[in-house]
Amino acid sequence: MKKCFTLIPILLIIVFMVGCQDHKSTTNIAKIHSHSSQKEHHDKKSKPNKIQEEKNQKEQLLAQAEFSAEQYDYQKSITLLKQSEISKDVDIQSAIDTYEKQMKNLVTWPDNSQISHLFFHSLIVDPSKAFDGDNMTQGYEDYMVTINEFKKIINQLYERGYVLLNLQDIAKLDKKGKMVYQDIKLPPGKKPLILSQDDVSYYEYMKNDGFAKNLALDANGNVTNTYVNEKGKVVQGAYDLVPIVDNFVKKHPDFSYKGAKGIISLTGYNGVLGYRTSESSYGPNSNEPDPNFKMDQQQAKKVANALKKEGWMFASHTWGHLNAKDVSLDLLKKDTSKWKKEVEPIVGPTDTIIFAFGSDIGDWRQYSNDKYHYLKSQGFNYYANVDASKAYWSQLGPDYFRQARINVDGLRMREAITGENNVLKQFFDVKQIFDSLRPTAKKLILKGSRNNS
Repeated sequence: MKKCFTLIPILLIIVFMVGCQDHKSTTNIAKIHSHSSQKEHHDKKSKPNKIQEEKNQKEQLLAQAEFSAEQYDYQKSITLLKQSEISKDVDIQSAIDTYEKQMKNLVTWPDNSQISHLFFHSLIVDPSKAFDGDNMTQGYEDYMVTINEFKKIINQLYERGYVLLNLQDIAKLDKKGKMVYQDIKLPPGKKPLILSQDDVSYYEYMKNDGFAKNLALDANGNVTNTYVNEKGKVVQGAYDLVPIVDNFVKKHPDFSYKGAKGIISLTGYNGVLGYRTSESSYGPNSNEPDPNFKMDQQQAKKVANALKKEGWMFASHTWGHLNAKDVSLDLLKKDTSKWKKEVEPIVGPTDTIIFAFGSDIGDWRQYSNDKYHYLKSQGFNYYANVDASKAYWSQLGPDYFRQARINVDGLRMREAITGENNVLKQFFDVKQIFDSLRPTAKKLILKGSRNNS
């Protein structure tokens, strides 16, 4: 009997342990079941997310390909789609087929020597400040274009079928160092055009005269302008040629050939892009040291890099805005060395020189003089002067390409209105775009009407 009482506690302990084990097992099973349910729920939830993500990626890929195709770079679009992970997708295959057909419809531009080149200076934002009657008014009237005029001009260029491209799209050096024409393939009716802007330095003399202050980057890294408005408030926006063209191409991608925008032609003595970057003019050992000199150099470089990504190219306009025809070879060498020392580190190397004052280092015959040989040795393969006597002029040299530019400014537009020179006629209707706020507007329009009647 005593033995039985002794066994009872032992049996109770065993029962308790078994019960605990069963409870633990049940809990583990519940946990496993719960985890399984959660995983199943997560899988069900993540599956639509993955499908949506893949859909978004495909739409983004197709949009990217479409943008390149609109700029006549069908091969880039096709390659992009074929190399994607979803190249076998029905929509992707359909897009590839479409671009291959459209590419076959392109025609090669018949003569690369017959391509026009238009150039501008800084655009006038506020005509009341630019044309205020001081000693700068006549210069602005002669050499500048207002923002309203420029916006109308690019609209008419677009409507007339012009497409922006780069000099390198016209001709390139081959492996042997010979300059050869390149095939420019466009839809029927489209016409290639080179665009450039001179003196994009926002010179000190332009301050308070109704021009943008500089080219800058906005919060999203886009190139824009800084401008001080009529209330004295500093604002950001499209207040000059570059961001206006950028915005126009975003709306009309087919205005650009494979992403090309234009050429920004720079001097160096007042810095570049609105920043006082010249060491000889603003550095610590200069006559007028600028405390923001280093900071300006850094900021200008960021803007220059963003411009290149957007399809803009840079050219030398000589460091000191020299007349390359009149100066000595020695002075040209010193000036070029200065440009390479102060401007090139900011904008990068360039193979293009756009001569200041519309001058040139030679006549109509092929280059062969010492100035050419020197500039060629410095890496310049593309040269541009000014000749508004005809719609286009160029020269394919053995190892260089030279092109004439047409100045679009007050001088040229006044000549168009009076009938003295009609070179702008094929690009836009001057009377439709001529700003009524110009000092000569009323008198010229009336005179032009009489001359053309």
